[in-house]
Amino acid sequence: MTGTLNANKSDYKAAFLKLALQHGVLKFGEFKLKSGRISPYFFNLGLISSGGALHALGRAYAQALTASGIAYDMLFGPAYKGIPLVAAVSIALAHDGRDVPYAYNRKEAKNHGEGGTIVGAAPQGRVVIVDDVLTAGTALRESVALLRASGAQPVAAVIALDRQEQGPGGRSAVAEMAQENNLKIIALVSVREMLDFLAQENVGAATLDAIRSYQARYGVN
Repeated sequence: MTGTLNANKSDYKAAFLKLALQHGVLKFGEFKLKSGRISPYFFNLGLISSGGALHALGRAYAQALTASGIAYDMLFGPAYKGIPLVAAVSIALAHDGRDVPYAYNRKEAKNHGEGGTIVGAAPQGRVVIVDDVLTAGTALRESVALLRASGAQPVAAVIALDRQEQGPGGRSAVAEMAQENNLKIIALVSVREMLDFLAQENVGAATLDAIRSYQARYGVN
């Protein structure tokens, strides 16, 4: 996923990045990450907090999933941010003519009513996990374990942004998680695509230079 955004193939990518800028999801400055690195940009999908914005976000996720060509039977959203995301994506897919079951998990098991930790459709078949970003990968690992314990087969995860940044092992978090869990990781956009888009949007040269310098230091090839 590199190179300049193509209007024919990547409309959802540009729409997603415009949405991120419009709602302050993508911010520039100096931000300390969990890794201790000081990043010139920060990405917070939790700032999507209106019906219209969530509708647009669900459309972008659905289009990215469809464009990937991966075969799947249902969707799963990890608590908490994955819950509204998986619902929005399933609605967008239904609008496009595919009615896909979905489920999500609770942080704590419920000991009354239907009980358990999973809400929605019973996990089965090939499952795509829908989440916001991949940092430590804790939620993804927990989701994979939960789904496999339920007899389902997690085959992919859809996330918003691939930072293409080196993890402890020298590879990107996306690459490490994909190999560790035998999953395909589908990112709406990569940081390189984000840079291409920002250059077209006439974002300040200092901001672009700071992100490029950061990627030159910490990014993966």
